[in-house]
Amino acid sequence: MPANEDRTDVQELRDAVARLMPQAREELATLVGYRSVADPAVEDPEQCRLAARWVRDAFAAEGLDARLVTTPDGSDAVIATHDGPAGAPRVLLYAHYDVQPAPASEWTTPPFELTERDGRWYGRGAADCKGSIVAHLAALRAVRARQAATAGADAPPYPVSLTVVVEGSEEQGTGGLERHVEQHPEDVAADVVVIGDVGNVAVGVPTLTVALRGMVQVTVRVTALDGNRHSGAFGGPTPDALAALVAMLASLRDAEGNTTIDGLDATGTWDGAPYPAEQLARDAGIVEGARVIGSGSVADHLWARPAVTIIGIDAPPVVGALPAIQGTAAATVSLRVPPGTDAAAAEQALIEHLRAAAPWGVQVSFEREGIGQPFAARQDTRGFEVLSEAMADAFGAPVQTAGQGGSIPLTAAIAAAHPDASVVMIGVSEPASRMHSSDESVDPGEIERMALAEALLLTRYRHE
Repeated sequence: MPANEDRTDVQELRDAVARLMPQAREELATLVGYRSVADPAVEDPEQCRLAARWVRDAFAAEGLDARLVTTPDGSDAVIATHDGPAGAPRVLLYAHYDVQPAPASEWTTPPFELTERDGRWYGRGAADCKGSIVAHLAALRAVRARQAATAGADAPPYPVSLTVVVEGSEEQGTGGLERHVEQHPEDVAADVVVIGDVGNVAVGVPTLTVALRGMVQVTVRVTALDGNRHSGAFGGPTPDALAALVAMLASLRDAEGNTTIDGLDATGTWDGAPYPAEQLARDAGIVEGARVIGSGSVADHLWARPAVTIIGIDAPPVVGALPAIQGTAAATVSLRVPPGTDAAAAEQALIEHLRAAAPWGVQVSFEREGIGQPFAARQDTRGFEVLSEAMADAFGAPVQTAGQGGSIPLTAAIAAAHPDASVVMIGVSEPASRMHSSDESVDPGEIERMALAEALLLTRYRHE
């Protein structure tokens, strides 16, 4: 189809998506209201079940055959399908309905109530990634309306075949859907896979993510004594489990902040779009006097090198602390793994490094909490080309490519199951969204533009 004809659909679909935005806000408010943290120690599991049913019913209402699938980790995924005209390609749209915990005391407004402030919509999951669910729905509705208007009421509702996959335990990293895909690869078979769980480098800047770091999460436990001991009576010669743990954790970085895990290469470089250090300082909220750490560029560290983070420590709190030597201590360590590094090998390197760094002969044990492989997207596919053009038209700006420091384990699982599929990554978040943090929010314009880009993809994509 000539390029000028291929783009006559932009204004029609733009208008259709704009009309759907009040419904999108209402639906996002409903979704945010579900406290769908996939951890029964944090929230009632019924909240995840309710969210999954809502998602299933919403896509069923758009003409898809939608069902709940219980995955090996016990979480429910929604898988919805529609068979388009004979010979039509299949497009898969992905998102997840589970969210990170959200302690209300850390939020300006209630985390599970969608609240508007300064033009942004605040609430846990608004950007990561319930906003993508409503963007998918808006895209499908816009395409469906255009099909009915241009091809008649008897025409197929969509010009392509569709699969929608909405995961229920992505944030926990327990691998339920990845294991389901290994057992049932047919459920994610598609020509183009749109992973709607990343975002743009800035509001209004269309961005295709081409690299994802994998993730390893390990809890290390240190035992030095058979119980706590009085620091006055025994402090000095007696090994302290907490001090030993601090020394072990300190060995994971050098003085400049570079990751220093024995056996793990930390010298990779990024050859895509740069990420200026001053922009990172603003985006990350680095306080006055502190500086961006590590040698090499920001993009190198974010998208091409391993990065270690201590995400939790079991130790006595400051308030009420006793003068005692700690007999045991524990920490959970998260390691982000760049493309080209096997996550299992990185996990083993992390464990061996910590074990070797343990001082004073203390006992050390490990619990593997989660693992996901990194991913690098192909940029030479028809799907990548069509989505790039669709995003440029939707945003009215040139498309950029970037890496993503976070992990989406399903991406690598789908690529392994279907290596010929074109896997592309987009999303409604951007640095101001504060994903995983307090006061998470989404710019509604990002939802609107991303829905339009997806609608354009669904109307334009054809087999090569």
